[in-house]
Amino acid sequence: MNPALGGASGRLRALPTRLLGQVAILANRCTEKALAPTGSRRYHYALLATLDEHGALSQAEAGRRTGIDRSDVAAAVNDLAGRGLVHRAPDPGDRRRNILVLTPAGRAHLAELDERLEEAQRELLPGFSAAERAHLVLILDRILESHTRAV
Repeated sequence: MNPALGGASGRLRALPTRLLGQVAILANRCTEKALAPTGSRRYHYALLATLDEHGALSQAEAGRRTGIDRSDVAAAVNDLAGRGLVHRAPDPGDRRRNILVLTPAGRAHLAELDERLEEAQRELLPGFSAAERAHLVLILDRILESHTRAV
């Protein structure tokens, strides 16, 4: 018997909402375990990856692109800037805004996080082929997209 399902009835096992919730718990555990030795967490990774993909962004825009709450973005950016992984400076065009730039140290740290998260994917999805993982990502992305459009 799978302890994550706790002997769940067939009705519970047939509910995508329940299954996704249980998998989300496992996914978060795998992610936190993989990132723990680095001193980084999921928000750190999301911000670093977003800056790497999009270049310099305002702190507010980085929050919007990652879906991280404003206060959580501020705390994560403070930590990343304190570790020299991002550079934060006032926007010359609007001193009320902060612009974030990924530093070379941040880029190196991101590469380490990518490797660790790849291992977390393998831990979460043992026995899944690359094609199966890609298909699962498409399905999950489709769920998110349908709710993003509905909001």
